[in-house]
Amino acid sequence: MVHLPLRLSRRATVFFVWTVAFAAASGQTAQPGALPDAPSATIGAQQDPPPVSSSAQPSLAGKQTKRILGIMPNFRSVSVDARLPPQTVKDKFTGTAQDAFDYSDFVFVGFLAGIAQAENSFPEFHQGAAGFARYYWHTLADQVDEDYQVEFIFPVVLHQDARYYTLGRGGILKRTAYSFSRTIITRTDSGSETFNASEIIGAGAASGISDLYYPSVERTWTKTGQRWLVNVSLDGATFIFKEYWPDLNSRFFHQKD
Repeated sequence: MVHLPLRLSRRATVFFVWTVAFAAASGQTAQPGALPDAPSATIGAQQDPPPVSSSAQPSLAGKQTKRILGIMPNFRSVSVDARLPPQTVKDKFTGTAQDAFDYSDFVFVGFLAGIAQAENSFPEFHQGAAGFARYYWHTLADQVDEDYQVEFIFPVVLHQDARYYTLGRGGILKRTAYSFSRTIITRTDSGSETFNASEIIGAGAASGISDLYYPSVERTWTKTGQRWLVNVSLDGATFIFKEYWPDLNSRFFHQKD
Protein backbone atom coordinates (compact mmCIF):
# COMPACT_ATOMS: atom_id res chain seq x y z
CA MET A 1 0.00 0.00 0.00
CA VAL A 2 1.68 3.13 -1.21
CA HIS A 3 0.70 6.73 -0.56
CA LEU A 4 1.06 8.61 -3.84
CA PRO A 5 0.79 12.21 -5.00
CA LEU A 6 -2.69 12.80 -6.41
CA ARG A 7 -1.64 13.12 -10.05
CA LEU A 8 0.44 9.95 -9.83
CA SER A 9 -2.37 8.18 -7.98
CA ARG A 10 -4.75 8.78 -10.85
CA ARG A 11 -2.27 7.29 -13.30
CA ALA A 12 -1.76 4.25 -11.07
CA THR A 13 -5.52 3.79 -10.83
CA VAL A 14 -5.83 3.87 -14.62
CA PHE A 15 -3.10 1.22 -14.82
CA PHE A 16 -4.98 -1.03 -12.43
CA VAL A 17 -8.27 -0.57 -14.27
CA TRP A 18 -6.74 -1.47 -17.63
CA THR A 19 -4.99 -4.48 -16.14
CA VAL A 20 -8.20 -5.74 -14.59
CA ALA A 21 -10.11 -5.18 -17.82
CA PHE A 22 -7.49 -7.22 -19.65
CA ALA A 23 -7.72 -9.98 -17.06
CA ALA A 24 -11.50 -10.05 -17.15
CA ALA A 25 -11.65 -10.13 -20.92
CA SER A 26 -9.00 -12.74 -21.64
CA GLY A 27 -8.07 -14.44 -18.39
CA GLN A 28 -11.32 -15.85 -17.01
CA THR A 29 -10.84 -19.49 -16.09
CA ALA A 30 -13.20 -20.05 -13.19
CA GLN A 31 -16.73 -21.14 -13.99
CA PRO A 32 -19.76 -19.29 -12.61
CA GLY A 33 -21.59 -21.00 -9.82
CA ALA A 34 -23.56 -20.45 -6.67
CA LEU A 35 -21.42 -18.83 -4.01
CA PRO A 36 -22.09 -16.54 -1.07
CA ASP A 37 -20.85 -12.95 -1.16
CA ALA A 38 -17.63 -14.02 0.52
CA PRO A 39 -15.66 -17.28 0.45
CA SER A 40 -16.32 -19.70 3.29
CA ALA A 41 -14.62 -18.76 6.53
CA THR A 42 -13.92 -22.26 7.79
CA ILE A 43 -11.04 -22.24 10.23
CA GLY A 44 -8.57 -25.07 10.01
CA ALA A 45 -5.65 -26.40 8.04
CA GLN A 46 -4.99 -25.37 4.46
CA GLN A 47 -7.20 -27.42 2.19
CA ASP A 48 -5.29 -30.15 0.39
CA PRO A 49 -5.38 -29.91 -3.41
CA PRO A 50 -7.07 -32.71 -5.35
CA PRO A 51 -4.80 -35.58 -6.37
CA VAL A 52 -2.97 -35.06 -9.66
CA SER A 53 -1.67 -37.77 -11.90
CA SER A 54 2.06 -37.86 -12.53
CA SER A 55 1.52 -36.93 -16.18
CA ALA A 56 -0.73 -33.94 -15.50
CA GLN A 57 0.18 -30.49 -14.28
CA PRO A 58 -1.70 -29.12 -11.24
CA SER A 59 -4.27 -26.48 -12.07
CA LEU A 60 -3.32 -22.89 -11.30
CA ALA A 61 -6.93 -21.67 -11.46
CA GLY A 62 -7.76 -19.67 -8.35
CA LYS A 63 -4.30 -20.15 -6.88
CA GLN A 64 -2.51 -17.11 -5.52
CA THR A 65 1.28 -16.94 -5.60
CA LYS A 66 3.56 -15.36 -3.02
CA ARG A 67 4.77 -12.90 -5.63
CA ILE A 68 3.22 -11.52 -8.79
CA LEU A 69 5.46 -12.13 -11.81
CA GLY A 70 8.06 -13.33 -9.33
CA ILE A 71 8.67 -9.75 -8.15
CA MET A 72 5.74 -7.92 -6.54
CA PRO A 73 4.86 -9.17 -3.03
CA ASN A 74 1.51 -10.91 -2.76
CA PHE A 75 1.89 -12.53 0.66
CA ARG A 76 -1.53 -11.54 2.04
CA SER A 77 -3.59 -13.05 -0.79
CA VAL A 78 -5.40 -16.30 -0.04
CA SER A 79 -6.19 -18.83 -2.79
CA VAL A 80 -9.75 -19.83 -3.65
CA ASP A 81 -11.28 -22.26 -1.10
CA ALA A 82 -8.16 -22.22 1.09
CA ARG A 83 -8.89 -22.79 4.78
CA LEU A 84 -6.51 -20.95 7.07
CA PRO A 85 -6.25 -20.58 10.85
CA PRO A 86 -6.57 -17.09 12.33
CA GLN A 87 -3.42 -14.99 12.34
CA THR A 88 -1.57 -14.43 15.58
CA VAL A 89 -0.15 -11.03 16.50
CA LYS A 90 3.24 -12.33 15.39
CA ASP A 91 1.78 -13.43 12.04
CA LYS A 92 0.30 -9.98 11.45
CA PHE A 93 3.54 -8.26 12.37
CA THR A 94 5.63 -10.56 10.16
CA GLY A 95 3.26 -10.18 7.22
CA THR A 96 3.30 -6.40 7.53
CA ALA A 97 7.08 -6.33 7.68
CA GLN A 98 7.24 -8.44 4.53
CA ASP A 99 4.98 -5.98 2.74
CA ALA A 100 6.62 -2.83 4.07
CA PHE A 101 10.28 -3.78 3.62
CA ASP A 102 10.32 -6.15 0.68
CA TYR A 103 13.33 -5.61 -1.59
CA SER A 104 11.04 -4.73 -4.49
CA ASP A 105 9.48 -1.91 -2.44
CA PHE A 106 12.71 0.07 -2.28
CA VAL A 107 13.02 -0.04 -6.06
CA PHE A 108 9.34 0.79 -6.55
CA VAL A 109 9.56 3.70 -4.12
CA GLY A 110 12.49 5.08 -6.11
CA PHE A 111 10.46 4.77 -9.30
CA LEU A 112 7.50 6.62 -7.76
CA ALA A 113 9.76 9.27 -6.26
CA GLY A 114 11.39 9.85 -9.63
CA ILE A 115 8.03 10.30 -11.37
CA ALA A 116 6.77 12.61 -8.63
CA GLN A 117 9.92 14.70 -8.89
CA ALA A 118 9.66 14.86 -12.69
CA GLU A 119 6.09 16.12 -12.31
CA ASN A 120 7.22 18.56 -9.60
CA SER A 121 4.41 17.27 -7.39
CA PHE A 122 5.84 19.06 -4.36
CA PRO A 123 7.75 22.16 -5.48
CA GLU A 124 8.95 22.66 -1.91
CA PHE A 125 11.16 19.57 -2.31
CA HIS A 126 13.05 21.16 -5.23
CA GLN A 127 15.00 19.25 -7.88
CA GLY A 128 18.41 17.56 -8.04
CA ALA A 129 19.76 14.78 -5.83
CA ALA A 130 18.65 16.47 -2.60
CA GLY A 131 15.15 16.89 -3.99
CA PHE A 132 15.00 13.24 -5.05
CA ALA A 133 16.09 12.20 -1.57
CA ARG A 134 13.18 14.19 -0.09
CA TYR A 135 10.70 12.60 -2.49
CA TYR A 136 12.14 9.18 -1.71
CA TRP A 137 11.97 9.26 2.07
CA HIS A 138 8.53 10.86 2.10
CA THR A 139 7.17 8.15 -0.20
CA LEU A 140 8.85 5.39 1.81
CA ALA A 141 7.54 6.82 5.09
CA ASP A 142 4.02 6.97 3.65
CA GLN A 143 4.20 3.36 2.54
CA VAL A 144 5.56 1.96 5.78
CA ASP A 145 3.14 4.03 7.89
CA GLU A 146 0.05 2.90 5.99
CA ASP A 147 1.18 -0.72 5.89
CA TYR A 148 1.53 -0.83 9.66
CA GLN A 149 -1.70 1.05 10.32
CA VAL A 150 -3.86 -1.01 7.93
CA GLU A 151 -2.22 -4.42 8.20
CA PHE A 152 -0.94 -4.59 11.79
CA ILE A 153 -1.96 -1.98 14.37
CA PHE A 154 -5.69 -1.79 13.70
CA PRO A 155 -6.10 -5.49 12.81
CA VAL A 156 -4.48 -6.43 16.13
CA VAL A 157 -6.52 -3.94 18.18
CA LEU A 158 -9.80 -4.77 16.42
CA HIS A 159 -9.11 -8.51 15.91
CA GLN A 160 -9.53 -8.24 12.15
CA ASP A 161 -8.00 -10.29 9.34
CA ALA A 162 -6.13 -8.11 6.81
CA ARG A 163 -5.63 -10.89 4.26
CA TYR A 164 -7.38 -10.84 0.88
CA TYR A 165 -9.57 -13.90 0.31
CA THR A 166 -9.97 -14.60 -3.40
CA LEU A 167 -13.54 -15.21 -4.59
CA GLY A 168 -12.55 -16.79 -7.88
CA ARG A 169 -16.05 -17.74 -9.05
CA GLY A 170 -18.94 -15.92 -10.65
CA GLY A 171 -19.18 -13.30 -13.35
CA ILE A 172 -16.94 -10.31 -13.86
CA LEU A 173 -19.31 -7.87 -12.16
CA LYS A 174 -19.72 -10.08 -9.11
CA ARG A 175 -16.01 -10.66 -8.67
CA THR A 176 -15.08 -7.03 -9.27
CA ALA A 177 -17.75 -5.77 -6.86
CA TYR A 178 -16.67 -8.33 -4.26
CA SER A 179 -12.99 -7.44 -4.49
CA PHE A 180 -13.50 -3.68 -4.28
CA SER A 181 -15.98 -4.14 -1.42
CA ARG A 182 -13.16 -5.61 0.68
CA THR A 183 -12.15 -2.02 1.40
CA ILE A 184 -15.25 -1.75 3.62
CA ILE A 185 -15.88 -5.41 4.49
CA THR A 186 -13.36 -7.74 6.05
CA ARG A 187 -13.19 -10.76 8.32
CA THR A 188 -12.71 -10.95 12.03
CA ASP A 189 -10.16 -13.34 13.44
CA SER A 190 -13.05 -15.71 14.18
CA GLY A 191 -14.10 -15.76 10.51
CA SER A 192 -17.23 -13.60 10.51
CA GLU A 193 -17.66 -10.54 8.30
CA THR A 194 -17.45 -7.03 9.72
CA PHE A 195 -16.86 -3.40 8.77
CA ASN A 196 -13.25 -2.97 7.62
CA ALA A 197 -12.27 -0.36 10.17
CA SER A 198 -8.64 -1.39 9.77
CA GLU A 199 -8.66 -0.15 6.17
CA ILE A 200 -10.87 2.92 6.52
CA ILE A 201 -9.59 4.22 9.85
CA GLY A 202 -6.05 2.96 9.29
CA ALA A 203 -5.71 4.73 5.93
CA GLY A 204 -7.15 7.88 7.49
CA ALA A 205 -4.71 7.69 10.38
CA ALA A 206 -1.80 7.26 7.97
CA SER A 207 -2.95 10.27 5.94
CA GLY A 208 -3.19 12.33 9.12
CA ILE A 209 0.25 11.27 10.33
CA SER A 210 1.73 12.33 6.99
CA ASP A 211 0.77 15.91 7.89
CA LEU A 212 3.58 15.81 10.45
CA TYR A 213 6.29 15.69 7.81
CA TYR A 214 4.80 17.19 4.63
CA PRO A 215 5.06 20.92 3.79
CA SER A 216 2.47 23.11 5.48
CA VAL A 217 0.66 23.76 2.18
CA GLU A 218 -0.16 20.02 2.03
CA ARG A 219 -1.64 19.89 5.54
CA THR A 220 -5.11 21.24 4.85
CA TRP A 221 -8.21 19.21 5.72
CA THR A 222 -9.05 19.01 2.01
CA LYS A 223 -5.70 17.61 0.94
CA THR A 224 -5.52 15.20 3.87
CA GLY A 225 -9.00 13.96 2.99
CA GLN A 226 -8.02 13.60 -0.65
CA ARG A 227 -5.01 11.48 0.31
CA TRP A 228 -7.27 9.34 2.48
CA LEU A 229 -9.78 8.72 -0.32
CA VAL A 230 -7.06 8.09 -2.90
CA ASN A 231 -5.30 5.57 -0.65
CA VAL A 232 -8.51 3.62 0.01
CA SER A 233 -9.37 3.70 -3.70
CA LEU A 234 -5.92 2.44 -4.66
CA ASP A 235 -6.21 -0.36 -2.11
CA GLY A 236 -9.54 -1.28 -3.70
CA ALA A 237 -7.92 -1.31 -7.15
CA THR A 238 -5.16 -3.51 -5.73
CA PHE A 239 -7.77 -5.97 -4.43
CA ILE A 240 -9.32 -6.13 -7.90
CA PHE A 241 -5.91 -6.83 -9.40
CA LYS A 242 -5.29 -9.59 -6.85
CA GLU A 243 -8.68 -11.13 -7.58
CA TYR A 244 -7.83 -11.58 -11.25
CA TRP A 245 -4.12 -12.35 -10.87
CA PRO A 246 -4.74 -16.15 -10.67
CA ASP A 247 -6.65 -15.92 -13.99
CA LEU A 248 -3.81 -14.06 -15.67
CA ASN A 249 -1.23 -16.37 -14.17
CA SER A 250 -3.07 -19.54 -15.17
CA ARG A 251 -3.60 -18.32 -18.72
CA PHE A 252 -0.34 -16.58 -19.52
CA PHE A 253 2.48 -16.90 -16.97
CA HIS A 254 2.13 -20.32 -15.27
CA GLN A 255 3.95 -19.19 -12.15
CA LYS A 256 3.59 -21.95 -9.53
CA ASP A 257 4.55 -20.06 -6.35
